Amino acid sequence: MQDFAEGVTDDRAGRSLAHAIQGRGAFRRFKDQLSEEYPNLLPAWFAFSEARAVRRAVEWLAEEELIDQGVADRYLTDHPQPDLP
Repeated sequence: MQDFAEGVTDDRAGRSLAHAIQGRGAFRRFKDQLSEEYPNLLPAWFAFSEARAVRRAVEWLAEEELIDQGVADRYLTDHPQPDLP
C-alpha cells in the first residue's frame, strides 16, 4: 500500500493514501479512501496488488527451488510491475 501511495502521480491522492495507512485499521482506511475519494485509482490498485502478489509467489517458488531461477527471472522480466497513473 505504501509503494502504491508513493507511486501514484497525483500528489494529493498519494499523500492522502499514505496518511490513511498510518496506525491501526490501515487496510480498512486505505480501502475506504480509495473507494470514496479516488475510485478512478481502484483499477490501478487491483492491478498493482495482484502483480505484486504474483511476483512474490514466483520469487518464493524460486527461493524454495520449486521452479528454476531462470524461469523465474524470465517471468519477472516479462511481467514488470504495472505503471501507476
